[in-house]
Amino acid sequence: MLVDLVLIGTAITLGPLHNSAFILLLSSRRGVRQGLAFLLSWLANLVAVTAVVVLLTGGQPPALHSAPSTAGLAAKLAIGVALVLYGAHRHRRPPRPHGPPRWTARIDNASPLAAAGLAWLLQPWALVGAGAATALDADLSTLTDWLTLTAYCLLATLSLIVMEMYAVWAPEAANARLNALRTWLARHQEQLIVTLALIVGLYLTARSIYGLVT
Repeated sequence: MLVDLVLIGTAITLGPLHNSAFILLLSSRRGVRQGLAFLLSWLANLVAVTAVVVLLTGGQPPALHSAPSTAGLAAKLAIGVALVLYGAHRHRRPPRPHGPPRWTARIDNASPLAAAGLAWLLQPWALVGAGAATALDADLSTLTDWLTLTAYCLLATLSLIVMEMYAVWAPEAANARLNALRTWLARHQEQLIVTLALIVGLYLTARSIYGLVT
């Protein structure tokens, strides 16, 4: 479970779409407050999804080859295959120019509630679903699994936490460097999406097939 969640959490935190949007929020007139609303909403979504799964299992991992265990592996397999197909599709399609989203024109007047809603919309739900399926194996009678789930949620939010803290402590330097990062992300968005989708998709597919046949 630990390796799976580290990989999934890393892929979530490196996603270019939400990081670019977060940098735009931080660059706005009330950037720190809007960024905090986005960050807390992002983290709350991860915690809520994980908590629902843990409540459904009662904090005990399902028995090997039981219906819940098989369903969890099947879900991860489906997500893995979908990510591989998505990554392959993005890789094959002709390059497209990426203009700024429409909502960027209204970013300065956005409320913290709108920033929180944007976090929900930009959450990579396929990866979050893979993390939730992995959390089925958590045994909450052990401190190790508690720490693993906590670390997963924090890892999946790490890029946002770092940028928010940077904007608070050094706003002028953060504004220049984070906007340079956003420009870089815009140029390499397709490569990042394809790479993350294929790596995580292939891993989840292979891991799930192995779990189903052994």
